[in-house]
Amino acid sequence: MRYSGEVAVGGPSDQRDLALLSIRKACVSAMANNVYLLTCRRSGKQLLIDAADDPRRILALVDEGTGGLDTILTTHQHWDHHRALVPIAESTKAVTAAGDADADALPVMPHRRLGHGDSLTFGDITLGVIQLRGHTPGSVALAYNDPHGLAHIWTGDSLFPGGPGRTNSEQDFTALMNDLEERIFRTFGDDTWIYPGHGADTTLGAERPHLKEWRERGW
Repeated sequence: MRYSGEVAVGGPSDQRDLALLSIRKACVSAMANNVYLLTCRRSGKQLLIDAADDPRRILALVDEGTGGLDTILTTHQHWDHHRALVPIAESTKAVTAAGDADADALPVMPHRRLGHGDSLTFGDITLGVIQLRGHTPGSVALAYNDPHGLAHIWTGDSLFPGGPGRTNSEQDFTALMNDLEERIFRTFGDDTWIYPGHGADTTLGAERPHLKEWRERGW
């Protein structure tokens, strides 16, 4: 299983192969946005998380998989996570999806407006939708419970190694911390792998000891 957890901007993608799912990660733009391509290994169906920038690189990533794209999920409304959404959606004709409260702010109106507890399915893979309010009102994470191994969660900009994503008020910070603790840390085990919107991966076990510290640090 080849996967280092962090890739250079514009460099080759990194790949992790699970029993039923392949995960590819590429880094694009001066803001080092992570783009993830998930491929169902049985059907070849594919889902892209955050068409952040550099359409040519993203289409090359799609081609590294099976060449087709079925779904594009935008984790939240911030501009750096959807700069390539229009050209990628137009060229692939993929179904687009985003959190309901962020959908109207996107340059492509999503086919699916997602809420907490919804799911996205492609091929044999089903991902659970987790709303994490605070970084933006409609930020969503996607969770995959591997029947042959660990849980995997793509958190957008809501959770990073070292703390929650940026918030603009104490109220938003509290909302995000509450959702992270209730919907992520209390629900999933320490070996759960976390894939953020920027930077290196982490695990819940690495971050859990710092929850009190994050609360005290505040926004």
